Amino acid sequence: MIREFEGKTEQEAINKAIEELHIDREDFDVEVVDNGRRGLFKKANVKIRVNVETYSDDEEDTEPFAQDFSAEEDYAEEEEEETLEQDEEFENNICSFIEGVVSHMGYDCKASVSERRGRKVCISVESTSSNIIIGRKGKNLDALQVLANVYAGKFDSKRKIIVDSEGYRTRHEEQIIKEAHRTAQQVRKSGRSRLLEPMNPYERRLVHTALNDVTGIETKSEGEGLYKQVRIIPKRRYR
Repeated sequence: MIREFEGKTEQEAINKAIEELHIDREDFDVEVVDNGRRGLFKKANVKIRVNVETYSDDEEDTEPFAQDFSAEEDYAEEEEEETLEQDEEFENNICSFIEGVVSHMGYDCKASVSERRGRKVCISVESTSSNIIIGRKGKNLDALQVLANVYAGKFDSKRKIIVDSEGYRTRHEEQIIKEAHRTAQQVRKSGRSRLLEPMNPYERRLVHTALNDVTGIETKSEGEGLYKQVRIIPKRRYR
């Protein structure tokens, strides 16, 4: 959630955000939208970025949880198996399928294999409309990947298709890891657990792996369905 607050000074706007949202200063990022003009009515418009889903003021959130969740299940959801031999006909069919889907969306693109890892076939989609193909938070790209995997399953159920465009997934993974470490430090400092935004199994594994060696915290997955949330929890003996 993005909220905006105004004040005669930047600090005044920040204080208003803290008072209204009932959160600590370290729990949100600040972006100055408008410094205002010099003069009697100078004021700073401050945009406060805070994800309300990751913040909890519940004193019980450091207690054991009743939900059925575990970090281990995320690691087990997709095991990497032996490297499969290249199947050029299969790959060409997948690329043609992706190009066809994007064409029906009203855009041109060129799909090609960028990498092969184990059972994964990574497809790169190049287009002048890549921002639309990626979509908000990669939702369009994810939908395209789901369709590609459904189609691929008709020919080869062992291979998994990864669809990317303009290196979005790499940047997104880096952002997830960065946010996970930032939140872990907040948990260490406050002694209270926090939830990250809902993620798919692969993204959750990124978080579990990235924070595995961070002292003083542990991670668990919470929720049901494909998109679950990772809860970062302070270890009780950590000081």
